Amino acid sequence: MKTLLLFLFFIPNLVFSQITTGQKEGAVKIQQLIEQYSHARETQDTVLLKRILTDDIDQLVSSGEWRIGIEESLKGMQSSTQSNPGSRRLKVEKIKFLSEKIALVDCRYTIESPNGAERNMWSSFTVLFHKNQWKITAIRNMNPTGGN
Repeated sequence: MKTLLLFLFFIPNLVFSQITTGQKEGAVKIQQLIEQYSHARETQDTVLLKRILTDDIDQLVSSGEWRIGIEESLKGMQSSTQSNPGSRRLKVEKIKFLSEKIALVDCRYTIESPNGAERNMWSSFTVLFHKNQWKITAIRNMNPTGGN
C-alpha cells in the first residue's frame, strides 16, 4: 500500500514537471541577467546595457512611452533614472520558457525614492538565448491600479 501511495504521489510530479535540466540552468542565467540589468540601470552602465540588450530591443514604460531600438532605450533609461531618482529593485517572480531559447520573465519592480516612498510596479521581460548568451529583447513596465 505504501508503495502504491508513493507511486501515485511521484508519478504526477515526474509527468507534469515542466522544466528541463537545460531550462533550470537557463533560469539561473536569466536570474543573473535581470540582476545585471538592474545593476546597470542603477549605475547607468551603458556598456553593460549594450552587452545584455539586443540591438532591436523595444520597451513600453509605465507612462505609455514606446522606446524602440537600443539607442532610444538607453537614452530613455538614462533620462528616467535622472528624473525619477531612487533605488530600483527587480525581483523575479516567474520565468516561463516558450522554447529552449525564448522566455518570459515577470518581475516585481520597486522604485524607492530618496524620501522613502515606494512605487510598486510590474516588469515583464522577453529574453532570448543568442550567440551563447541570454539577452533582453523586450521590456514591459506596468503600474497596476488595483489587485497585487
